[in-house]
Amino acid sequence: MNIQDYKGVFVFAQQVDNEISGIAYELLGKAKELAKPLDTYVAAVLIGSGVKGLADSLAEYGADKVIVVDDPELKDYRTEPYAHALASVINEYKPEIVLVGATAIGRDLGPTVSARVATGLTADCTVLDIGDFPLQPIPGKEDEQLHNQLLMTRPAFGGNTIATIACPNNRPQMATVRPGVMQKLDPVKGAKAEVIEFNPGFTPNNRYVTIKEVVKAVSDVEDIMDAKILVSGGRGVGSPENFRILEDLAKAVGGTVSCSRAVVDAGWKPKDLQVGQTGKTVRPNVYFAIGISGAIQHVAGMEESDVIIAINKDEDAPIFDVADYGIVGDLNKIVPQLTEAIKAEKAKK
Repeated sequence: MNIQDYKGVFVFAQQVDNEISGIAYELLGKAKELAKPLDTYVAAVLIGSGVKGLADSLAEYGADKVIVVDDPELKDYRTEPYAHALASVINEYKPEIVLVGATAIGRDLGPTVSARVATGLTADCTVLDIGDFPLQPIPGKEDEQLHNQLLMTRPAFGGNTIATIACPNNRPQMATVRPGVMQKLDPVKGAKAEVIEFNPGFTPNNRYVTIKEVVKAVSDVEDIMDAKILVSGGRGVGSPENFRILEDLAKAVGGTVSCSRAVVDAGWKPKDLQVGQTGKTVRPNVYFAIGISGAIQHVAGMEESDVIIAINKDEDAPIFDVADYGIVGDLNKIVPQLTEAIKAEKAKK
């Protein structure tokens, strides 16, 4: 393998039912940032059936090129044809970096493709940078330090430490990134990208599954990743009934209720509302952390919020280390008072 032959930052532009998933735009924003120090281009890989018309939206969010693999076999996601499509693109165009969203689809597709193209993959990254590897030169081996490597940072050992990983000897360098971690760029209306149509050919084999029926779940739960204000509760709320006071606060501020893993494990709230390393990553304008201790696994999912307000009876709770504003006291007294004060202030206007 000649590493110098590999150029470009490629993003798997996930689409479902011919609609681009938000994670694709987030990854394009990060790809543009990574491409600058490498002096290279950004390409989106769009895989599906009848999807060519989606290329313009990818261009508006930062793609210089859009490689379209369009085939009837790709109408619905299946591991084998999608893995064949993405692996074929990588073998043909030799990207230096490939980013995949850590969605249900991406977590299946990414490892499969990395194995096929004989490279490594770092999963669930929270930070991506271009830099030197090793991070600190080894005494006596300074000339062996490699430059312009993709440094992939992710929580390790249950979130108790942070690991920075590189893939210096193989290309492409591959990573999956959780939705909500990276920020998408403001779209440039009317931007155009070079559209390349590529089809490696699809011959069904014994690894192709047959989809008999697609059953779509209908949920009336609002996606907390889209919320501008989140009122999040933890084990300290005390009971599922006590979440009513959080719901009252959320209604008063025009926000949405979310929760920690402990609440989901206790069966008080559905997993769709969970914030944290094993839940969703959110970045609202305001995040209320109520009765949440602030374990690193939870903080990893909300620390990028613009303003964090913590309410906890334990003055030593770790959540206060990341909070912009903190209130020490009984949430059963503080939250209703806060709700009434907000309602009174709104009534004046």
